[in-house]
Amino acid sequence: MLIRLGYEIRYRFPQPTPLLAMLDIHDSRRTDIVVATALQTEPAIALRGYRDQFGNSCTRMLAPAGMLTLRADAVVRDSGLPDQYRYDAPQTPVEQLPDDTLVYLLGSRYCETDLLSGMAWDLFGNAPSGWARVQAICDYVHAQIEFGYEYARPTKSAAQALQEGRGVCRDFAHAAIALCRCMNIPARYCTGYLGDIGVPASPAPMDFSGWFEAFLDGQWYTFDARHNLPRIGRVLIARGRDAADVAISNTFGANTLESFVVWTDETDQAQLGPRPVPCGNAEAQAPRAEAVSL
Repeated sequence: MLIRLGYEIRYRFPQPTPLLAMLDIHDSRRTDIVVATALQTEPAIALRGYRDQFGNSCTRMLAPAGMLTLRADAVVRDSGLPDQYRYDAPQTPVEQLPDDTLVYLLGSRYCETDLLSGMAWDLFGNAPSGWARVQAICDYVHAQIEFGYEYARPTKSAAQALQEGRGVCRDFAHAAIALCRCMNIPARYCTGYLGDIGVPASPAPMDFSGWFEAFLDGQWYTFDARHNLPRIGRVLIARGRDAADVAISNTFGANTLESFVVWTDETDQAQLGPRPVPCGNAEAQAPRAEAVSL
């Protein structure tokens, strides 16, 4: 299966402003790229890439005063299979966890394990361990939080999302991550593309998506507390402790987000030609706090 994906984001800056972007397809999917245009800017400016501490691809630039457009387009090959699941995957005892997973047991900016630990053990302490416990956490979060773009708030934490009962995909992910960590299950935040493939088309504008991975039986598995079912066609951009580590952009000065368009569509074309706009999925021109810099 082939997926056409990309973005076009426009900012307006009152003065030259440093900008850090995290928009490249993750290295774990590099071999699946059939054709792609790298990050392009209008006007053209100097770009410099580096890897962060989680191995994500980042791009530094100095945005000029005025309008700046970031865009990229690609066709990616995908298996067409839903997220892998292993209902019998056991939980790894903390003392046996690999060193590099331990950071994903700790509290972080948006995942307050200290505030949620007591609640987590009350809710899930008697649940079967391993996969079943992570799924029980996803079921709980899915039932507790109502999704809506109008509920987006860049400062909202896991505890606040659960208390308010409203949020966007990052809030579902943060809540599930925090509860998993409280139960000694390493969990990390993921951001990337997730289109309406294999499910009814959503009338909402396309956006980048947030989900999470939990470490069970020696490997990382994908979970999604918002949709709460295996999905087809996830294309990872970045991973981190929470959304603070993987914001698609961080701007170090005043700016206005003028427009924000993302696409993720199944295609039969292994090339980049004119991109059709799918019926019933109007593209966004208004900013959403979920998707842009924290």
